Amino acid sequence: MKFLISALALACLVVFPSCGDETEADRLGIGAQCTTNADCLEDDGQVCLQQFKGGYCGVSGCTVDADCPSTSACVTHDDNVNYCFRTCSSKSECNANRDAANESNCSGSITWADTDAGKACVPPSN
Repeated sequence: MKFLISALALACLVVFPSCGDETEADRLGIGAQCTTNADCLEDDGQVCLQQFKGGYCGVSGCTVDADCPSTSACVTHDDNVNYCFRTCSSKSECNANRDAANESNCSGSITWADTDAGKACVPPSN
């Protein structure tokens, strides 16, 4: 039995390298598509931001990155409201929990409310 569990763990790492690489944002739901607040983990003040196409699990009204859950940062959006958006280095990180019709973009062309965190997952506007 111990051998089987070890073999499965090894297979997971070899065949699916991302098996154990789930980030805190994945667990917390930051950036996930949603229709109601119940679709988002409401820890850290997350709600379903329905002003974005497909909804977006995040936090509204942040002023600094410390107001945001880990693996997200405070961004001033085009609508002049600050949101905690998931930080990213590639588009695939933004869309693990979103469908193709509501994909977010991993963009560096944003206004950071606090410190420049590189890029963030910006959801499509309605």
